[in-house]
Amino acid sequence: MDKDVTLAGPVIADLVVSISKTDADFVVKLIDVYPDDEPRNPVSKYTMAGYQMLVRGDIMRGRYRNSFSKPEAFVPGKPSEVKFTMPDVAHMFKKGHRIMIQVQSSWFPLADRNPQQFVDIYHAKNSDFVKETINIYLNQSKIILPLVR
Repeated sequence: MDKDVTLAGPVIADLVVSISKTDADFVVKLIDVYPDDEPRNPVSKYTMAGYQMLVRGDIMRGRYRNSFSKPEAFVPGKPSEVKFTMPDVAHMFKKGHRIMIQVQSSWFPLADRNPQQFVDIYHAKNSDFVKETINIYLNQSKIILPLVR
């Protein structure tokens, strides 16, 4: 950042994805990355250079992307929108810091594992858990940040 940037309000994740199976989780993280030349903290004597501080993170189980009351499977290989609003944030990214967005499919043990198939997760057997390929279309996906001007 060439100047301080303040965010206040909800973060919106608007992903366009395709998956090789019928279900997936989407974890979106907003991270404040400290500069590589961040000075040593005089009190703790530790350096924060390159430190990645989680500012906000949330998960959306893909089967609920269109409705929490009517879950639906993905069609393998077909692009689908996964859009959700994350909780409000109030944070200032200081000059020299960077904004990092991470998208991942698991946040275990904070969230239970998804078998990557449209099955009853709570009664899934070990054999129900399979590998999956997830594509995120970067040219169509976006993270909408609540910028304070």
